[in-house]
Amino acid sequence: MTHPLDDILGPMAPFAIGLLDELAALDIPLARPEIDHLCYRAASQEEYLALRGILAEAGSLLVEGMIGGRPIATYRFAQPLCFAWRGEPLSVPCIELAAPKPGRSHKAGLEHIELVVADLAALVAAHPALPFKTGNMASLRNPDVALMLASGQVKFHLRPLSAVIEEELATDAVVPVPADYFSRQS
Repeated sequence: MTHPLDDILGPMAPFAIGLLDELAALDIPLARPEIDHLCYRAASQEEYLALRGILAEAGSLLVEGMIGGRPIATYRFAQPLCFAWRGEPLSVPCIELAAPKPGRSHKAGLEHIELVVADLAALVAAHPALPFKTGNMASLRNPDVALMLASGQVKFHLRPLSAVIEEELATDAVVPVPADYFSRQS
């Protein structure tokens, strides 16, 4: 249940398990949840750059690009995060590393997990009392809905992030990080 990066990023399996437990308490059906990645948000550019190097040694970079005005890098773990939840063995293949948005203060740490589901509209309709964020539900490339919980955020989307990344790379849709981005942010 422990992962070699737990000492650096924080205990990843307990973070994911806590969020799954919170979802289950809200009666969101999770027969065998497919967590395709979790996200760590860096508090500073320096932390982002240091973690980028550590994650490159612990896996392979799938993509780094500008999303929401800041760099985000996604890595496939060399050793997936593996744990059991309610007797089901689960494996998380990827981690996203988010740089802080310029001009904003962020707390460092594990921020969210993302689950693949079959139907976003059906999920939201089945739980009308829950405060889903649905602003990205109409996105053409990777629609999602999000739910803020006590221990973090859960995002739901229709296909694994690695498949979205493959499509973005194949169609030149990745917005590259400007060569001088990190020197400009200092």
